[in-house]
Amino acid sequence: MDNIALIESFGDFKDEKGISKIDLMAIIEDSLKTLLRKRFDSDDHFDVIVNPDKGDFQIFLNKTIVEDEMSEDDDLEIEITEAKKIDPTFEVGEDFTMEIPVAQLGRRNILTLKQILATKLQEHNNAMLYDQFRDRIGEIVIGEIHHIRHKHVILLDDEGNEFILPKENQIPADFFKKGENIRAIVETVDFKGSKPQIIISRTAPKFLEKLLELEIPEIQDGTIILKKAVRIPGEKAKIAVDAYDDRIDPVGACVGVKGSRIHGVVRELRNENIDVIQWSKNPEIMVKRALGNVTINKIDINEETNYALVYTPIEEISKVIGKQGQNIRLASWLSGYEIDVFREASEDDDVDLREFNDDIEQWILDEFKKVGLTTAKSVLDKDTTSLLNMVDLEEETIEDVKRILKEEFED
Repeated sequence: MDNIALIESFGDFKDEKGISKIDLMAIIEDSLKTLLRKRFDSDDHFDVIVNPDKGDFQIFLNKTIVEDEMSEDDDLEIEITEAKKIDPTFEVGEDFTMEIPVAQLGRRNILTLKQILATKLQEHNNAMLYDQFRDRIGEIVIGEIHHIRHKHVILLDDEGNEFILPKENQIPADFFKKGENIRAIVETVDFKGSKPQIIISRTAPKFLEKLLELEIPEIQDGTIILKKAVRIPGEKAKIAVDAYDDRIDPVGACVGVKGSRIHGVVRELRNENIDVIQWSKNPEIMVKRALGNVTINKIDINEETNYALVYTPIEEISKVIGKQGQNIRLASWLSGYEIDVFREASEDDDVDLREFNDDIEQWILDEFKKVGLTTAKSVLDKDTTSLLNMVDLEEETIEDVKRILKEEFED
């Protein structure tokens, strides 16, 4: 081949990481045909033979032999006299094949060919990258922090693949430094323009599940089944586990002695508190376990509507609900039941009026507090007339307060 630079460029492409010879041959052939279409308007009459090992190729033009002075297109037809100069046995109507020397393509077309080849090779690599990580959605990847931006962090893995970690997919307590290695799961892989964009996440429940698989061999080998994981990233999580063998304690195996087995996961999740419970087919048992170590007197289950009404002593209400409602919310997600709580009180029980600040405005509660009425019973034990003489409130307001207290406390 005349053009040494072109051969050398093919040698570079031949060594391209992760591309097979068959794929490389197809890309080079497609690039050559693209150039031929640009040069001759069509590639129908051309054959291209590629040798990627040598970095070489040949282009053959197939013409039809016609009578002298009958050629209408010199690129596609050759007169019989010219054909017989090469081989006297040629006849009119036969195919005549000739090789097109590389030099005949011209320097500009050779440069164009190299550009086309580079573009198609990049398209091929992008498609391979997309397929590779599309199959890894839900798996953990490790990347080095390359660039920190306001709305996202850019990471690179050992092969130079780029991951995007958006702000909303970061744990609130995450604080990254350039050069630091972090773990996350592949959440989505989509094309942005011609390039695949790999979005990763540290907030997805799947990330918690995969971390548990890495830290707890019994989950990885299937001895313990991880039924479900729910989480409020950086705050609290609950997981339900089970075991095929009744002799195995799945909760103890996951937690380990003094939490040794789960400690690594907690640390990775920035001290996210993780509750581990044993899964149950019984909805009532499952709801009770999901709520954690709280006193529950009774649970009414409606399986048709996936609703659970939990009866619990007044002093346990704050435990059932949890900080900012986290416990009851996670229990609902884990059990699959919408959970409501019903306050139960005995005759000797009472409840602080502050428990009703969601239903009664604070300034009204303050009026009762001024005169020493700080509990529900202390208000309900007095008639409306007495209360009118004690607090600076309208009769209608007092009646509304008593009604709320009766509904929420006495009933």
